[in-house]
Amino acid sequence: MPISGHFGEMRSRIFKAVIGVVVGTIIAFIFYDPYVTNFLMWPKPDAVNLQAIEVLETLTVMFTVSLTCGIIIAMPYIIYQLFAFIKPALTDKEKRYIYMAVPAIAGLFLLGVAFTYFIALPPALNFLMGFNPESVLVAPQYKNYVSIVTRVLLIMGVCFELPLLFMALATFGVIKKGFLGKWLKIWIIIAFILAAIITPTMDPINQSIIAGALIVLYLASIWLVDLAAGARERRLKKEAAAELAYVRAHPEDD
Repeated sequence: MPISGHFGEMRSRIFKAVIGVVVGTIIAFIFYDPYVTNFLMWPKPDAVNLQAIEVLETLTVMFTVSLTCGIIIAMPYIIYQLFAFIKPALTDKEKRYIYMAVPAIAGLFLLGVAFTYFIALPPALNFLMGFNPESVLVAPQYKNYVSIVTRVLLIMGVCFELPLLFMALATFGVIKKGFLGKWLKIWIIIAFILAAIITPTMDPINQSIIAGALIVLYLASIWLVDLAAGARERRLKKEAAAELAYVRAHPEDD
């Protein structure tokens, strides 16, 4: 295919992906109230009411959250369009890797969102909104609250992709068996630094919940990398042995 054909195919795939995002955004916009709203409000304490200060605040938040949800809803379709674009250049083995990776990517992202939504966010928000004198009325700004919740959910969803990312790097030989284990102590420190950045609170308990999850993810990554790297080494040895056997059986081909 000439390069103009590749550009035409790329434009077509991007256009279809954008259409998918638009459709997902419209779906999220239609069901924003009460479904998306109830989802966002659940982690906060029931006694706390939010307030919208700016005239267009609720509408702006509604469009922003709907767009974010639209991208998430359309993500499988976007991944499919990307795969359809690069599929002709892939080998059968690489296609099988992608077929296995796509469900794993979606599952790990949803697992990260679920962990944050049900385990990490409620105690963090209870601490933030309950740490005040009785004479102070806590009424957080609607935009600020939604921004914090969506940011933490998305960041942790992406963080839960770490084991799959490291496994992919090991599968293609970028990192070797035992590589991650050497950096475990450094990662523990990094995990607490990341937890301090990700969590909206400064208390050690909520930060330890996030840091603990990141450390567990890293330990899972070590195990998966060892498995993937070991499988790659065995595959390469098998291929080398098969190639050597073929050369010995067909010396006239040299």
